[in-house]
Amino acid sequence: MEKRISEILDLCRESNVHFLRLQFTDIDGIVKNVEVPESQFDKALQGKVMFDGSSIEGFTRIEESDMLLTPDLDTFAVFPWESDYGRIGRLICDIALPDGSLFPGCPRAVLKKQVARAADLGYRVMVGPEAEFFLFHLDDKGNPVTETHDKGAYFDLSPVDKGEEGRRDIVLALEAMGYEVEAAHHEVAPGQHEIDFKYVEAVEAADNIVTFKFVVKKVALMHGLHATFMPKPIVDAAGSGMHTHFSMFNSDGENVFYDEKSPEGLSSIARGFMAGVLKHAKGFVAVTNPLVNSYKRLVPGFEAPVNVAWSLKNRSPLLRVPAARGNGTRCEIRVPDPSCNPYLALAAMLAAGLEGIEKKMDCGEPVNRNIFSMSGREKKRLKISALPDSLCAALDCMEKDEVIADALGEHVFNHFLLNKRREWEQYIQVIHPWEIDRYLDRY
Repeated sequence: MEKRISEILDLCRESNVHFLRLQFTDIDGIVKNVEVPESQFDKALQGKVMFDGSSIEGFTRIEESDMLLTPDLDTFAVFPWESDYGRIGRLICDIALPDGSLFPGCPRAVLKKQVARAADLGYRVMVGPEAEFFLFHLDDKGNPVTETHDKGAYFDLSPVDKGEEGRRDIVLALEAMGYEVEAAHHEVAPGQHEIDFKYVEAVEAADNIVTFKFVVKKVALMHGLHATFMPKPIVDAAGSGMHTHFSMFNSDGENVFYDEKSPEGLSSIARGFMAGVLKHAKGFVAVTNPLVNSYKRLVPGFEAPVNVAWSLKNRSPLLRVPAARGNGTRCEIRVPDPSCNPYLALAAMLAAGLEGIEKKMDCGEPVNRNIFSMSGREKKRLKISALPDSLCAALDCMEKDEVIADALGEHVFNHFLLNKRREWEQYIQVIHPWEIDRYLDRY
């Protein structure tokens, strides 16, 4: 540890770093940070910086507010932009109690618990996220508006994709920080974009998502644009998802989801994982899709997954197995959106999959037809159910799911439910323009 601290201090001097951001997320996934000057770098790297946890939503009560920021030294990176006061370094932190023990409300610790559970079974969990976002204009006062800067569509390029310059700068910024970006392209809706990362271990993947969201917003602002990860900002356009690819490897580096003797190339471990995901999808969707607005995306007609099923050949079900086999064998969970707390979302999905493995469950036959075109009777015959259609319904399902409750832990589970119940109550009290347009004259 002392050697690594010395290396980071040397890198700070070499890179003209004069401030260090100690980052963490609250339960809602909002990035928080405590910034320290150069004189406090050594103290920060030793994990001796404290902050007031009672000021963070869902963390702790005021009488037990002191908390420690324990940096993960492997997450050190330097932001590529420079100012008059030099450059800024970044470390992602776990939250600890004053005695040094992990705080049970730390989202990163929640994910680490599930990763350790997989490790006890002999598996290394790999995750590849695909996060989508919109780039919008700002008005004369600097406030974001839902006016897009282009008329591009899926995989378009200039002149219709006018966001490519900003997207390219985002990729360059991420690569300068050491991230491996596999692809970047325009998405279905005007102003919508996607950047895909190479798959990495689960905690690192969640760290990458947090950093990615910050960098996207920062670079967009530098281009005079506003980046949003709101799931459904435009009524008649596709929403933004965060399709998440899971695979598992053993100690020999072999993908345990692959079985060359199986007709579909899927092992019993893969089938068990998928069965667990399908079983608990209704229970974890409040975590992977945590906003009132999330359920405006999860509607038929926009290719968003509303059906609890799996497929090899089409994208209408919740879970898809891409064509790659061997070490590329993986399952793609298509329901999450980028507004989620990535630590909690990955933890909930992983816990569901691990239960399926541990209980030797099976996912059944794939549904390779377009579910959107099926009748209700046909879906019922194939035992295809629908996800909850609102945040309220999703919270009801979550509250009944013991596996998800156990995965999140009592502190996070209770505070998450409290926060989101409050959000729903605030939403239903508001009279929306649609209601005025629909009812004021008629009734």
